[in-house]
Amino acid sequence: MAIDVLIVSLASTGGWRTSDPELASAMVRAGARVAIVTAKPQRDVRTYALTDLVWARAARAAARRGLEEHDPRAIVYSSTTAALLWPTPGAIRFDMLARDNRAGRDGLWQRPLERRRLAQSPLLVPMTPEQPGLCVPIAVEPSGDAIPPAQRDIAAITYAADPVKRRLDLVLAAWEAVRRDGEQLVVAGIDRPDRGGVRFAGLLAPGEYRALLRRARVFVAAPRREDYGIAALEALADGCVVATTPASGPYPALGLVRTLDPRLVTDDLPAAIRTGLDDPPPDWPRRALAALAPFRRAAVDRVVAAELLPRLLS
Repeated sequence: MAIDVLIVSLASTGGWRTSDPELASAMVRAGARVAIVTAKPQRDVRTYALTDLVWARAARAAARRGLEEHDPRAIVYSSTTAALLWPTPGAIRFDMLARDNRAGRDGLWQRPLERRRLAQSPLLVPMTPEQPGLCVPIAVEPSGDAIPPAQRDIAAITYAADPVKRRLDLVLAAWEAVRRDGEQLVVAGIDRPDRGGVRFAGLLAPGEYRALLRRARVFVAAPRREDYGIAALEALADGCVVATTPASGPYPALGLVRTLDPRLVTDDLPAAIRTGLDDPPPDWPRRALAALAPFRRAAVDRVVAAELLPRLLS
């Protein structure tokens, strides 16, 4: 049976695995018939250029399968990598472009091909307004009933599935510098031996991870560059005070946190952590959720129904 929209999902990160079904659900709520096809998991390879190649080939295979099975009126490639070797043009949804995060040899073949794909695409769908096209953010909602800050039993939490990109060593050093007896940092997304004041929770199911967020007082982040930063937005939604270093890239949570309390955005990460633990901004959970209004499901649904689907299906 023919459908309205086929989403080709790279599903190479937790963020994509969360955001693509959320986008599909928003389209369904607007009355569209939607299917998702997912690129098969790929082995780790040595360079970014080769990594993008193996994932682009997997996305092409998924797209061909989806086109044969569903005969869609429109197709959305989720990420520019998914679109690089597309079998047919379609809309491109993206957080960052290879021209911005694949410098030098890392993007030797991707950047020129990306330029062609962007020019050929009937619609660009960035996640942040700094990029060209129709901005459709990832919808973020609280994961459950809010726990008052005084009742939260985890001092701090961080997400480090990519420890180099997340600068986990910097986070751990900052924590070691300021932690007090009885305080614990939970590190999600990576498995290592526990150490004093640090518990490594490993790779968790989304529900398990969000449950930890609801119990944590402070979410610690230290990216040098952040393409989007869904983990920080989820932390805000679940009432965590976010302590973060400044970072280049869109990183929408950065601006939200800086507006809520500029003390929490600083290169002095130990100081930001202690601010979050000892002197958190008053009424933080309510104010953080209010700041997230443009990223809430209702706001994203309005954009999808009023702008995205009409442009995809016209």
